[in-house]
Amino acid sequence: MQLIDHLKQQFGFESFRFPQKEIIERTLSRSSTLALMPTGAGKSLTYQFAASIAKDDELVLVVSPLIALMQDQSQKARDFKIDSTYINSSLSLDQKQKRMEQIGQGQYKMVFVAPERFQKPEFWQCLEKRKIKLFVVDEAHCISLWGHDFRPDYAKLQSFRERLGNPPLLALTATATEDVQRDIAQQFKLDLKTELILGGLERPNLSLNIYDCYSDVEKNEKLVELLKKHKGESGIIYFSLIQTLESFSRFLNQQKIPYVKYHGDLPADIRRRNQSDFIKDKEQLILATPAFGLGIDKPNIRFVTHYEIPSSLEAYFQEVGRAGRDGLESSGYFLYSEDDLSIQMQFLNWAYPEKSFIQKVYDLIESRPDVVAVEGFDFLREQMVFKNKKDFRVNAAVSILNRWGCLEENETPFGYQALREPTEADFQLEDQNILKKEHQKKLLSLLRFIQNADECRLKQVYFYFGHKKDENCGICDVCRK
Repeated sequence: MQLIDHLKQQFGFESFRFPQKEIIERTLSRSSTLALMPTGAGKSLTYQFAASIAKDDELVLVVSPLIALMQDQSQKARDFKIDSTYINSSLSLDQKQKRMEQIGQGQYKMVFVAPERFQKPEFWQCLEKRKIKLFVVDEAHCISLWGHDFRPDYAKLQSFRERLGNPPLLALTATATEDVQRDIAQQFKLDLKTELILGGLERPNLSLNIYDCYSDVEKNEKLVELLKKHKGESGIIYFSLIQTLESFSRFLNQQKIPYVKYHGDLPADIRRRNQSDFIKDKEQLILATPAFGLGIDKPNIRFVTHYEIPSSLEAYFQEVGRAGRDGLESSGYFLYSEDDLSIQMQFLNWAYPEKSFIQKVYDLIESRPDVVAVEGFDFLREQMVFKNKKDFRVNAAVSILNRWGCLEENETPFGYQALREPTEADFQLEDQNILKKEHQKKLLSLLRFIQNADECRLKQVYFYFGHKKDENCGICDVCRK
């Protein structure tokens, strides 16, 4: 088979981007690979290619951490005439059951799932009649405790892979330090000397710029200046807090500057419409929380602005890397205020609740199922944190319990019911104190990056990820000085 001919006929592309061809060749020879590819380098094509030539009984199984990412990638595969679907919590129980039956019957060549899906016996039943051609782990850094988005269910993926007969593995990530690479390789039993492909981090067309701002008023003034500079061009402004995003949106209304929004408090249909309008260039500016952008294929984004401090240098580079995927000159702007640091510190306190807190949330869900089913998070917050309804530890605890398989989905307004009590093994696997300390270290690394105004911004990022570069970028705020 001539790979380039199939690429043109099936996908409509004239050539491969590095290192797509190398990864596909390894995949087709049934070799396992850990591939580091920068944001926008075309990771999805590497497994779409395998699915496009799969035999009737073969299946490409893609593990992905986010619902929106699964839906988006599944649709893109269908656009390339690849039979694809996903199973996640956005579907009703009937929809999940129907799709699992269809998977067992061989109707799909590619299926996207969250790692939690492997806890369901009925999911294993639907895979029994299929041969796994390729086991894909997207966002593979989630397997590592030292990564910026550790998810304990990822730590179980190797055992699931072995249960499936040890099919070839393709682990993909855009952001992994050398420590995280070693951790991924160890857990998936890979040899970094022979099974690692580095697609490069280099973004020579991306100018990184940090501005010290002492108030939101100063940030707003600076942003108006930047928006005038980029008038008519596509851009994203990232916010950590929805309330800050909404406040800035009111400011833009006063300035009569058009935009759309994307965040978790918007109805799903509005989020989808706004995302679609932005991707299709019907709207040039989108205000978003970090959930926006994963898997979004829009090459002509000219600027990405961070209004508030992100959670880590990995998260920052992933988000700002959505600018300039077409290779043309693009800009990243970071409006830094020391006050923003307290937001991330508060997130850390919310994100990693204590063992006793998690246990008590489970006990409430188990002992008061009727009330919890109807009143949900409001009731749990009231019982756990009394008057402080801005404390999101309850949300974090429910998310953790769901990841551990202590809760199962149901059709109530709350969406979950108790299944099993958390065990000591659960708490040891995902020790919240250790995770919190690691996250604090990452925040400190980001702070050092912000404050280092003597060394090229891109060189600092490359060094963080273990890539030593001698040349300065020449276009960041430090180099231009």
